[in-house]
Amino acid sequence: MVEYNLTIKDLPKEERPREKLVKFGAKAMSTAELLALIIRTGNQDDTAIELANKLLIHAGGLKFIKEASLEELQEVKGIGIAKAAQVSATIELGQRVWMASCEQDSTVIRSAQDVSNLLLAKLSFLQKENFVIILLDTKNQLISIEEISIGSLNNSIVHPREVFKPAIKRSSAAIILAHNHPSGNPEPSTEDIKVTQRLQKAGELIGIEVLDHLIIGEQNYISLREQGYLE
Repeated sequence: MVEYNLTIKDLPKEERPREKLVKFGAKAMSTAELLALIIRTGNQDDTAIELANKLLIHAGGLKFIKEASLEELQEVKGIGIAKAAQVSATIELGQRVWMASCEQDSTVIRSAQDVSNLLLAKLSFLQKENFVIILLDTKNQLISIEEISIGSLNNSIVHPREVFKPAIKRSSAAIILAHNHPSGNPEPSTEDIKVTQRLQKAGELIGIEVLDHLIIGEQNYISLREQGYLE
């Protein structure tokens, strides 16, 4: 039997994602349509848009696709290594663009809410704990956001040496700690508090102030400074 690969070109012109993007802009596109542009072609059973929808359903939504491995993406029939790599690379590139734009905006951090605005989209819904630090200059302007570790927070993973290394390298005056709770509940654990206080003391010794530690949940956060855990 001769296989026939459906492509976006097989769709009516007004339904083709590329033409829709050109005419209306990327913001007018559905998530499936944007994914279809990345996937590019379908297979004998599905168009690229149908494959994109199957991928979204299989992953449980876009928020989980960014955490999926290449092997997990390929569990969807029609998504081979090439398409999986394209999706993974595009999502990673989007993350890097977001990080770069944060660093170039000369953002001034005045409150825990400002930190939340920077990090909520990046850290919410991740399936593993990600620990990051925000580097600030003497005017509390953002220098950069640095990823320190991935995994459950403890004293061995979040070591002062690793935390303050990028801060010293970038001549930071202060840092803000942040990590997510995959459960979605931002309530601090005993270990969260111990790690925070240990890092605050280390910062005092080297002259880099630890201003706060935010724990990011599912679209919400808790500031350990606001909770009274930092002196």
